[in-house]
Amino acid sequence: MLFKNQKGIIIIIYDIIIKGDCMNIMEIVLKKQIGKILKEEEISYVVNNYTNNIINDSDMTLFLKAICKKGMTDKETIYLTKAMLNSGPILDLSMIDGVKVDKHSTGGVGDKTTLIVAPIVAACNVYIAKMSGRALGFTGGTIDKLESIKGFKVNLSKDEFIRELIDIKMAVTSQTEDIAIADKKIYALRDITDTVSSIPLIASSIMSKKLATGADIIVLDVKVGNGALMNNLHDAKLLAKLMIKIGKSFNKKIIAVISNMNEPLGHNIGNALEVEEAIKILNNNGDEDLKTLCKELATNMIMLAKSIPHKDAMQEVEEVLKSRKAYQKFLEFIKYQGGELFLPKANNKTIINSLETGYVESINSKLLGEYVMSLGAGRKNKTDQIDYTVGIKVIKKIGDYASKDEPIFEIYSNKLDIPIFPLNDIVNINNKLVEKEPIIIKIIK
Repeated sequence: MLFKNQKGIIIIIYDIIIKGDCMNIMEIVLKKQIGKILKEEEISYVVNNYTNNIINDSDMTLFLKAICKKGMTDKETIYLTKAMLNSGPILDLSMIDGVKVDKHSTGGVGDKTTLIVAPIVAACNVYIAKMSGRALGFTGGTIDKLESIKGFKVNLSKDEFIRELIDIKMAVTSQTEDIAIADKKIYALRDITDTVSSIPLIASSIMSKKLATGADIIVLDVKVGNGALMNNLHDAKLLAKLMIKIGKSFNKKIIAVISNMNEPLGHNIGNALEVEEAIKILNNNGDEDLKTLCKELATNMIMLAKSIPHKDAMQEVEEVLKSRKAYQKFLEFIKYQGGELFLPKANNKTIINSLETGYVESINSKLLGEYVMSLGAGRKNKTDQIDYTVGIKVIKKIGDYASKDEPIFEIYSNKLDIPIFPLNDIVNINNKLVEKEPIIIKIIK
């Protein structure tokens, strides 16, 4: 009789689960599969036992797939974040007298905001403590960009990190192996089991790492568009609101800026090329969209840290850019971490001309990012070696007018025989004037 009635089986088994005194992974998986809300101790049980190799990959995959299918309440997501956060040490910055801020970007093609925002914030006399990641896929990584600078040291000990914060008010280091250990293991499994795109899993992964770095204030840059993890505004808002709720539950001041990633951010894609563009912005030049976004991110960090109005914080940001104090802070930062501001150059430059005359209507940022990765600027696998010199400069962006045979891309490579991507798959040109979308879509508090 039990075998003929699948719903009956589930009800009977669930009765056993809720009445039982001990937990096991399959009972918890079943509970989530039928849409029941998990308790904090159940989520902690799964995270802790998977981290300690008691729960195997197959059973954990069932748990993650159940979350992807049935979702999680905000409380469940907070419990998951807490369990992952507590799987490793939390950096204690209490010996630094003052408010500490951090930022996180959900990643996108040409995203070099940390290189710009961190020196601006530090030049405005606010501590910015930043742990950043490497590239995996088409979105790029801050640590790889910094490693393109000759001699730059990306692996700081805890004492070195704190000393630099005290001395120059900013430090950027690669994520240590012991921070949010559970997240590293769970993310690696998600990456190969098609369980990446769950908003609760994304939010808990990001926030467990951000909370572990010990900052008092977190500003999030949630990107949306064809070159971002979130490709629609509805999901971007859900992710932003959920991360804010998580941050506030841990008594953090937190704001999310939703920004447009329907075209590359700035003009340069590729590690050394992006550092080059960041330097332009820090000298108060360069792409206006990139500058606008960086100013807004920095302004929100300073506003929260100093408890001042937005306009006063923006005034401080504009002053350190105009006076080049932000650029001087960047130079100080590079020198402190052993770097020499020498950027390597690729051997070859190939110019791609427009196939027709008109206005750039759209750019497929993801395809462009994947092409740059194929040149050697990113990784398909964690063990892949990066070529810091290669990349693309986007000469014409959305709304720009391009004549036929006018340069639209510059490709930088170290191979004579490179694949030339199908331009029409990347760029769409229209004979009508195109209205450009704003870089900042919404700010959520």
